[in-house]
Amino acid sequence: MGWLSWFRMNEVNDFADSLAKTLAKRYPPVIDVNPEKKVSENRLTRVLDEAFTEAAEFQRNHKLGFYGKAKLGAEFKWKLKELGYSDKFIEVATEGLMVYITRGGARSGSGQS
Repeated sequence: MGWLSWFRMNEVNDFADSLAKTLAKRYPPVIDVNPEKKVSENRLTRVLDEAFTEAAEFQRNHKLGFYGKAKLGAEFKWKLKELGYSDKFIEVATEGLMVYITRGGARSGSGQS
């Protein structure tokens, strides 16, 4: 891995950290792990969708290849774990992130022309 690749992976690490922290502000881990505190499914979907949209934009701007996408997913997963989210939430959020950035974030209900 060359110097430039190392630099790009630091950008991926920094972005994963920022994305996890932004998510934590909108859906704090304390809410995730407390069964008495419920968040509506719609709100959680909006929060995740916004995070995934930001990640798709990052992916498009940085043209992440297979390794870059995998690195982003792994770093995001570890950041969520460090923040204290439940394993179930981490699994769902990371899987959603990977699907979203792999598909380029293009989600339109109007079909493709």
